[in-house]
This record gives sequence, structure tokens and C-alpha cells, in this order.
Amino acid sequence: MASTYLTRTSGSPTNALKWTFSAWVKIASITGDTFLLDFYTDGNNRSQIGFQNSDKAIILKERVSGSNSQLFQTSAQFRDSSAWYHIVVSCDRTLATQEDRTKIYVNGTRITSFSTTPTYPAQNTTGIINTAVGTLIGKYSDGTLYFDGSLSHVHFVDGTAYDASTFGSTDSTTGQWEINTAPSITMGNNGFTILKDGNTITDQSSNSNDFSLGGGTLTSTKDCPSNVYCVWNRLVKQTGEMTTIGNGNTYLRTQNDNTWRSAYGTIGFQGTGKFYAEFKCGNLGGTQHLGIVDVDQQNSDNGSKFSNASRAYAYANNGQKVGAGSQSSYGNSWDSGAYLQIAYNNGAIWFGKDGTWQNSATISEINAGTTTNAAFTGIDTSKTYTIGWNGYADDIIELNAGNGWFRTTEIGSPNNPSSGDTEAKFKYTVPTAHQPISTKALNE
Repeated sequence: MASTYLTRTSGSPTNALKWTFSAWVKIASITGDTFLLDFYTDGNNRSQIGFQNSDKAIILKERVSGSNSQLFQTSAQFRDSSAWYHIVVSCDRTLATQEDRTKIYVNGTRITSFSTTPTYPAQNTTGIINTAVGTLIGKYSDGTLYFDGSLSHVHFVDGTAYDASTFGSTDSTTGQWEINTAPSITMGNNGFTILKDGNTITDQSSNSNDFSLGGGTLTSTKDCPSNVYCVWNRLVKQTGEMTTIGNGNTYLRTQNDNTWRSAYGTIGFQGTGKFYAEFKCGNLGGTQHLGIVDVDQQNSDNGSKFSNASRAYAYANNGQKVGAGSQSSYGNSWDSGAYLQIAYNNGAIWFGKDGTWQNSATISEINAGTTTNAAFTGIDTSKTYTIGWNGYADDIIELNAGNGWFRTTEIGSPNNPSSGDTEAKFKYTVPTAHQPISTKALNE
């Protein structure tokens, strides 16, 4: 979504002094400014809510006639590219206590610590947000600063300042903040609800305040606040690690400098489970190894190969299997454009290429848990594993852990798991009872 944004022109507000913005947000990039919402007329009259610089603090900045009407930058940093954050900004300029006029919540908790002294809006003064001006989602009005990530259940309310509990609640069992998919809210003239069901930008409130696509390509993913899928983990970082990592962190590319670099998944799965994932070799510039690794053996050193770990199990592009750094004969080689599969079942792992399981294995054997033709058996089931990959020079790998995309290509006529997370989308037939690498699947 790095060049995608939405646009509309707001109308006369019900009450410009009161408004609420609520959105579920999953960031992809952890560097640079990235913006969620912007009301604007020109450089001296504009506002924005988003993430500031590489520290990923949340910022709310509003300028009226060239001066800051309000300014907040949180001390807390939000850098987890694998998680969905629920962000609520609630403003009531009529209140006598200045600290209560603007409230920022993340995952239900009000933010009260700021990196600089906040500028609170003056009582009973109109700002830029919630007035009849240009309105952007996913882009800053001045320049080409876009939001890089995913958005879901985006609400704007005109005339009422709601707190976070209107849009979410804490699960009594897990203690996690969970989405309220049907909040009871009075929208007001400028209110809208978008991106609630898939990627629709038609207002799903009764207001018909529809947005238009201002640029880029708007895509839909199965990854959502109630079910998060494994992607490549930006936080296990190597020096100069990748030239590109994007498309919701499902795509990565190594620098073309003849240096080994490894990448890892954001979600670990239990050694006693059954899991399935697919990949595409976008480009084979040098050498690639693909498989799983004990999460405790992830290596962030430059020049590392995940497949050297003592509890790593991989399939190399030369057709060999790699365990603890040792290679042996296994299956067919693969090159640019190949689709690859991993099936894991309680201590055994199989690899596939273009829908064919290697080493003469069959899907019937995998369904039954027969390990005769598995690549590796006897894997320690007391450990937790995640996806591992290493590349050497200008290598590209794309991951589909169930969200239904290879980079910018959606899977047509998808195959779904037979049980559990049955909404996950894959290119090839999923072995029976095998799950995608997702939070819903982990709870099955």
C-alpha cells in the first residue's frame, strides 16, 4: 500500500468541535513517516494522524493559519510489523480541562506520556479536522508520504467524542484487546465507515460519504485484526539486510552483493502441530534455502545462513535438503518462478515444488502422517518453529502463509484448509488437517 491512498471532500460538519477517528492498523515499514488521516486546504491549514519517523511514535499535528492548533507525539513507539494496533483519537474542544480535549488510545489504553510537551487545542475553537476540506486516507497532503501497511474498520465520527471502548473491548479470558465489528455510533454529517468488509471504500454507514482511489492499487487480504498471518519479520534485522521488503512484508529481496542473509517469519508454530505454507521464488540470483528453524536459533548476524542452525530443516534450490548445515540428495532443483510448499506434521517435514511433493512423497502419505518419504523426521516437537529462508545475491522470495497473495498477484480459484482456519487461501491442495501459519490456526 506504499503508494495507495483514498480521497474525498468533506462537507459541513454536524459539530466541528467534536470528532472521533478509529482504525485498526498494521504497519509494514518501520522507517520514515507514514500517515493514516489528513484533512487539508493548504500548507498552512492541514492536519495529520500517523506515525513519525523511524521511532514510529504516533503523531497528531494540526496547523491553522500557519500555527500549531494541536500537536502530540507519543513517547511510546509502535514498531511491531506483525501486529494489528487499534488507534483511537477522540477530540472535544468544548471541554474546560485542556488535557481532556484530545485523547489518544492504543489497544484500549489511553496514552498519557508524550516525547514533547503537547499543544492542546484552545477551548471552543475550530480546527481543520472535521471541516469542509479535502480528506485523505493513507497519504499526507504535502508531498508523497504514504501509509505503508494495512487498514481495517476505519471509522470517522462527526459531532461526538467517543472513547476506545466504543470500538473494542478486552477479552476476559486472554486479556487481549478485541475488535467490536458493529459499534453503536452516531456518525454525524461527515462520518464514514470504510474498509470494514474487505477493501471496499464505499461508506458502510448510512451517510454515503464514499471515498475514491487517489492512487496506487487497493488490495484485500485475509490478514485482519481477528486473524493475523505470518509474514517476513522486519525486527530480526541484519545490517543492510534487504534492498526491498514490502507488500505487507510478504515479499523480500536481498542486496546483490554476494553476502548471505537470512529472514524469518513473524509467527512461531508448535512442534506438535500440523502446518502448511507456500512460497514463490521471484528471482534466483544466487542460492536459496527455504524451511523452518527453532525460533530460539534465529540469527541476526550479517552473512548468516539460518540453515546452519542445529534445529533448521531446509530445501535448497539445487534440489538437496539441508539440516544443521549438512546437505544431502533429496528432490528436484528449482529456479526463478518456481512455487514451493512446506508441510509440517508433528516432527516430520515435506517439501514440494510446483504442486509436486518431493522424494516420491504423496499428499495421501502426508494426510496419513506416513513419514517414509519425508525430508526430515524426528524433529524435536517440544520446540517452537518459524519459517526460515536465506539468499545470497539478488534473491527474491514471496510468502503466502494463507492470506491469499503472492506479492501483488491474488490466488485465483484458491484451495482452503479442510478444517480450522478454513478461510485461508492457497494455490495448491492443503494436506488434511494442516493449518496456515496464523493466529486463528494456533488456537485451533
